[in-house]
Amino acid sequence: MLTKHSIRQDFLIQIIISTLALIFAFSLILYFFIEKSIYDEKHEELLKYAQNISNDQSLFQEDKNFSENFFLLNIQIVYLENEDIDISEYEKTVRTHTYLTLIYPFDLKNNAYLKITKDISSTKKLLNRILRYIFIINIAGFLLVVLYSIALSRILVRPIKQLSAKLSNMNEHLLKPIETTTLPKEFEPLGEILNHLIARIQNFVKYQKELFIGTAHELKTPLAVIKLKNQVTLIKERSPKEYIDALKTTNKSIDEMNIIVSNILNMGRQEGAQLEKPKQVDVISILKQKADDFKLLAANEGKELEMSFEPNAFMAMLQVSLLNQIIQNFLQNALKFTPKDKTVILRSSQDDYGLLIEVIDEGCGIDDSVDLFAPFVRQGNKQGVGLGLFLAQSAADALGAKIIIKNRDDGIDGTIASLQLNSKLSCIIPRSK
Repeated sequence: MLTKHSIRQDFLIQIIISTLALIFAFSLILYFFIEKSIYDEKHEELLKYAQNISNDQSLFQEDKNFSENFFLLNIQIVYLENEDIDISEYEKTVRTHTYLTLIYPFDLKNNAYLKITKDISSTKKLLNRILRYIFIINIAGFLLVVLYSIALSRILVRPIKQLSAKLSNMNEHLLKPIETTTLPKEFEPLGEILNHLIARIQNFVKYQKELFIGTAHELKTPLAVIKLKNQVTLIKERSPKEYIDALKTTNKSIDEMNIIVSNILNMGRQEGAQLEKPKQVDVISILKQKADDFKLLAANEGKELEMSFEPNAFMAMLQVSLLNQIIQNFLQNALKFTPKDKTVILRSSQDDYGLLIEVIDEGCGIDDSVDLFAPFVRQGNKQGVGLGLFLAQSAADALGAKIIIKNRDDGIDGTIASLQLNSKLSCIIPRSK
């Protein structure tokens, strides 16, 4: 079975491996630099001795096998036949001693060379001690890096543990936003996203409770009417006309319940639509298509639908059915509350946030103190269940969009219903006129 992926474990492994490689490379470079510096110094020392001896011609008049310990040096004159050597140096180890030998030209006419040998065993031991010290320092440094990495990894995962602890203590009854000010800068966006999600869950729980209560209340009323009417009818025999009236009342109540059930089914369909794979579409083209459909409906009701779309095209990744549901609800409400011979406006414009879609009517306006997005909330004296804006808000949340309903402020009675699409995954495509 595969082990679970751990960010902290990956971090520790990577930093330990990289630190080990860095320490190893640095140690090698340092040791070779020290070794080369010492050997260069020894080479210069032997070369200087050779030059001084070579300039003293009186030494050449001695025996050919001249040998003398000069400054702990072993100096010899050697003859190399058929050799063309400029300056040569080599190192040799004999038992526990290490010798550094320099071959230097002395009398090239007679193939005579100076052979200067120096015992560098103490220098070799010094280099070995330096290597051991570097190795010990590296082990200590590596252990310190491991301890630091463990402490640093704990610091890095601490905000995640804090978020996990806060989220684990929450349920649908105890949902509280996370204090993003206490989080590091890198985790503030995550905290904001979680707060946005918590707010959506809070709204969902709130509206779901209101939906259940409202559904029970809305279905209970027509059922009570049906039962009461039937009980009154069954008290005594009635005329055929009275039975027909009773059945008509029953059918009317059943129709009201069917409307409620239909809207609840629409909610289920919308939940399925939210799971649809988003696709790239031209939002302006969708708005124009909707405008054409509702323009005929508006004319049939003696009303006018005006259109104004900017920019020419606006491509976005979204679920088309959710966008259609929102625009359709806006236009239906606008035409419902707009009197005859009045105008409804559908327009779009671009702003810093993205694309702003607005539906403006000349109706009676809204009551700002009422939560219009709660289920079964009705405005005005028009028929309806009161689930339209509730469904539109749910669709907007799924699209990552914003819905605002407000009264007009241009001196004309009416409402402005706006949908704000985020331009994060959108782009504008110019079209030739």
